[in-house]
Amino acid sequence: MLEILIYTFLLSISPFGEARAGIPYAVLNDMPLFWAFVVGLVANLLIFPMLAWLIETFNRRLWPHRTYKKGVIKLGRRAKKGVGADIQKYGFWGLMVFVMIPLPGTGAYMGTLAAYFLKIERNKALLSVSIGVFISCLIMAAGSYLGSMGLKSFP
Repeated sequence: MLEILIYTFLLSISPFGEARAGIPYAVLNDMPLFWAFVVGLVANLLIFPMLAWLIETFNRRLWPHRTYKKGVIKLGRRAKKGVGADIQKYGFWGLMVFVMIPLPGTGAYMGTLAAYFLKIERNKALLSVSIGVFISCLIMAAGSYLGSMGLKSFP
């Protein structure tokens, strides 16, 4: 059981799966739904503070380097072009909805980057991303539970 919890945590904190992969993994490995949800949620909630700290640290130390600066500016322009209009238009709620949609390319990582590039106040961004992550985890937990119930009904 501990091994499944560790894998769930690692999947949920990774940029490739987030809780969209961690929670279904745990549920399909017969982990109680409550623990799958809690571990996936906690891991996913840790993304914003860790990534925000990394962004600030890298910017502080590497901004003077031309290559880094050009890369960050290019990434920022792409992020603003891709999701910026909707998130800036709706602000807090737009960021929350963007994070809560359980699709590839959305989630806590992209929400944190979008909040940084769109210069959304850190406390508002944290709350918005956290609410979005919570709702996304609820959706994934419900879907995983119902999916596993469907799989168990087949002989």
